[in-house]
Amino acid sequence: MSADQTHAWAATLGGLRGAQIAVGLSALAETQDPQLKRWPPAAPEFRAMCENRDPEAFGLPAEGAAYHEACKRAHPAGGSIDAPWSHPAVCHAALETGFHCLLSSKADVSRKLFARNYEAACRMVMDGQALKAIPLGLPDPYSVSSVRTEEGGRKGLASLRAALRGGVAQ
Repeated sequence: MSADQTHAWAATLGGLRGAQIAVGLSALAETQDPQLKRWPPAAPEFRAMCENRDPEAFGLPAEGAAYHEACKRAHPAGGSIDAPWSHPAVCHAALETGFHCLLSSKADVSRKLFARNYEAACRMVMDGQALKAIPLGLPDPYSVSSVRTEEGGRKGLASLRAALRGGVAQ
């Protein structure tokens, strides 16, 4: 084998962070694929291993385990918030979801919100970003029970004007 004199590896792996290369090396060490066991693997194959989007490859717990931990820690008997969490992203997603929501909402509601926040936190970790506030989700536009019309707006405005004048709408 000759050295990479054309810098093809550098060009192919350009833009990857150290954490991503570590994920690729770990995956390479654990692979059972004989084609990938040869050393060095082809640069595009290695890049694909480095770009693994599996949160567990980054040391993040599965969503179910993270949700269970968040619910347990949200309970007053769950221990101090300062005690170590399995991963900072779990703590971040729990705080973004809100301990009150984790404790008092129906499980399907709190789990859906936690899953959304945990996915966002995992994405930040995998992209090498610092954990930051997660924007609130927008309501489902189809869940709105009223339909707004021009006529309804005029009636509402007329009743507001009448109420301000102390009278009744015309």
